[in-house]
Order: sequence, then structure tokens, then C-alpha cells
Amino acid sequence: MTDGAERCDSLLDRAAEEIGGESPRLDAELLLSHTTGWTRTSFRAWPERIPAMDAVSAFRAMVAQRRAGKPVAHLLGHQEFWSLPLAVDGSTLIPRPDTECLVEAALALNLPPDARVLDLGTGTGAIALAFARERPGWSVSACDAFQGAVALASRNSAALGLKVDIVMSHWFAQLPPAKYDLIVSNPPYVAEGDAHLGQGDLRYEPATALVAGADGLDDIRHIVTAAPGWLRSGGLLMLEHGHDQGESVRRLFGDEGYIKIQTCQDYGQRERFTMGYWTS
Repeated sequence: MTDGAERCDSLLDRAAEEIGGESPRLDAELLLSHTTGWTRTSFRAWPERIPAMDAVSAFRAMVAQRRAGKPVAHLLGHQEFWSLPLAVDGSTLIPRPDTECLVEAALALNLPPDARVLDLGTGTGAIALAFARERPGWSVSACDAFQGAVALASRNSAALGLKVDIVMSHWFAQLPPAKYDLIVSNPPYVAEGDAHLGQGDLRYEPATALVAGADGLDDIRHIVTAAPGWLRSGGLLMLEHGHDQGESVRRLFGDEGYIKIQTCQDYGQRERFTMGYWTS
């Protein structure tokens, strides 16, 4: 990118060309919005505007980092999920839009108004905080095995003023005894050695939040097996998984004795999460 005063449209065109990838123009607009304080809409309404040089310098530095592969969310320090602005860092996964499908399906359930809900491996707190905002009568708990993620989720909870009981626990291991109407999780589900781990944003995210054994199902197996001890009779388990794992996950649910098992699709019509009811 060249030095000197430059219009927004020119800056964005150059940056998008340099960034490449799946959404270069969006990435460029988000970064320029961050450094200038101007909205993305304003770039279209007033493409001739010339940002201050300090904003342009910061923008160019961010573009270079994005070109090297650093996620936009890490550059901005936040990611939106369910219209909630969540702080993000390298301690856990960046919330994905497809996980909103799981939230949407859970909110459509006929749960009691005072339901007890648990989010396993909460990361940024995205799922639990979406529940807390949409269902203030629910008692929402969340856990994560890593202190950095617990601290981050707690910070997001405080910043948003949403009450979620967040504790450190490796799945169920350190949780106090309880029975839940709904248990949800977006656990690690990538197989060891998967080529995608060395590509794109995944290079900057912790492998502990991504990888789960040779077939990617180790953590899902554990949760499916352990969850019945934490579910009320008629309670529901919902697990996100890879687009090609639906059949395997349904089999795990069925082998354990869950009923009314179904797999739902994400916004791209790919199998994304499976649910099943437990009766005892």
C-alpha cells in the first residue's frame, strides 16, 4: 500500500486485494471501521472520505497481520455472536455463526420457564450468554477446563450484565452435583492430523479447543456417556459436531440409550448438531 492521503474506496480496494481469502472486502471494511471509528455503511455512502494518517497507519498494520493469517476477531479484540459483542483472545475459539443454529433450536424447545441449563466448554461464553439474554428466567451455568477461557467468559458476562454461573471444570469432573433440563456443548471435534488445522484462522486458535482424538469424536463420546448422570428425566443433550460426523454421533446417542435423536443443519445446510432426550 502506498503512502500519502488516500480515499476510503481506494484503501479498501488495495487492502482487499492484499488480504485475499474468502471475505477480503468484509475483512478490510471491519479493520478500517475499527481504526477510523466510521461505520461500514459510511464507506459506501462517502467513498471519497480521506481518513487521518494515524488511522491509515494502524489500518495498514492490521492489513499486514490479516494477510499473514491472523483472525480479524483477534485483531479487533471482539466478535459478535447472537448480536452480543464478545471479547475474544487466543485462549479459546472464536464464536462461529453456525453455532447460532444450536442456540436458535434450544430457544425453540418447550423448556420450563425456570429451566436449569449447562453449557460445557463455554469458551467465550457465547452460548450461555445468548441463553441468559433471551431467557432471563433460566438458571444458566457454564464451565471450561482452561482458566483463560473461564476468565474471558466471566469478563464477557460482566461486561454484558448477563448472569451466568461460570466455573472451571473439565467437562463434568469438577462440577457440583446437579440435574439439568438442557445440556449443550460445542466441544472439540477435529481429528488429529486434519489438514485444516494448518490453514486459515485455525492456525491461531488453541488445538485443545479443536482436536479430539484420531476421529475427532473423543470428547463427544465422553459427554454422551457422562451426560445422563446430569440430566433430569426428559432432559435434552445437544452437541455441535463436524458436518460429516452426524451419522457417527447419532449412533453414539442411540448406543447410550437416548431417544428422539435428530441431527439439525446449519445455515449452509450441513449437518451441524445432534440432540437426544434422556429418560430414566
